[in-house]
Amino acid sequence: MSDWDTVTILRKKPPKASALKTEQAVNAARRQGVPVDTQQKYGAGTNKQHVTTKNTAKLDRETEELRHEKIPLDLGKLIMQGRQSKGMSQKDLATKICEKPQIVNDYEAGRGIPNNIVLGKIERAIGLKLRGKERGQPLQPPGGKK
Repeated sequence: MSDWDTVTILRKKPPKASALKTEQAVNAARRQGVPVDTQQKYGAGTNKQHVTTKNTAKLDRETEELRHEKIPLDLGKLIMQGRQSKGMSQKDLATKICEKPQIVNDYEAGRGIPNNIVLGKIERAIGLKLRGKERGQPLQPPGGKK
């Protein structure tokens, strides 16, 4: 067999996806007239659901007189009773309020750090007031004052 009978195919490797996303590659595509769709994703790769409202550096240097505030045990029992009256498990409640089951577990056990956003979600899910003077009372629907 001679060199004339063989076929040699030379291929250039296609660029990797990360190389296509560089500013240089995007500008080159724009110059060639290729439609380019770029978007900046907000908070991509993070699973932040709540913003910490307290000075976390202070709380990290915890001393005897400065401790994380915890959910009172009576509030945990209210959450548990309300959840059980609705026939929900901790996992069901967590799914309904879009939180992790561990958070519901911590709140019921009195270990959770209070967060008004989470407490508001739990209030609406179980139909009981968990904050204020009327703690444990049925939650009134919005605009349904007597």
